[in-house]
Amino acid sequence: MSEPGPTVRLAPLRRTDLRRCAELEQQLFPGEDPWSEHAFATELDWGHHYLGAYAGDQLIGYAGLSLAGRPGDMEGSVHTIGVDPAHQRRGVGRMLLRALLDRADREAAEVFLEVRTDNAGAIALYEAHGFTTVGLRKRYYQPSGADAFTMARPARLKEST
Repeated sequence: MSEPGPTVRLAPLRRTDLRRCAELEQQLFPGEDPWSEHAFATELDWGHHYLGAYAGDQLIGYAGLSLAGRPGDMEGSVHTIGVDPAHQRRGVGRMLLRALLDRADREAAEVFLEVRTDNAGAIALYEAHGFTTVGLRKRYYQPSGADAFTMARPARLKEST
């Protein structure tokens, strides 16, 4: 895997990119119930932390994190990470995950996520970032009925510099 290079930048996800997010969902999650443009809009309306990965002005990836709780007792949940198939295996997903975890670390939040049990690449990425498997959700993904692991990463406090 190579790094994404200096031309990929992360920025808050723009509402004008929600149609592109929904298009990527269709490509990335065939046989499942991919998120719609409306689903992404709802996530933004709820104030969740969503980032886009951009090559120039083109959205090539996205990721979202929710945070809940009170200061000192926060919990995070990675809602989604998706990367355009033409840009996969170049570190874009890693960049997005690191940015979400940096946000969670500023709140010292434990972070949870679900991942298909057959997605070895994603599982390895999450394990490399401190996640461990804490549970199994049978038939989590619909309509395929694929199982998911629940993974967790302990809270970490980001040091101020």
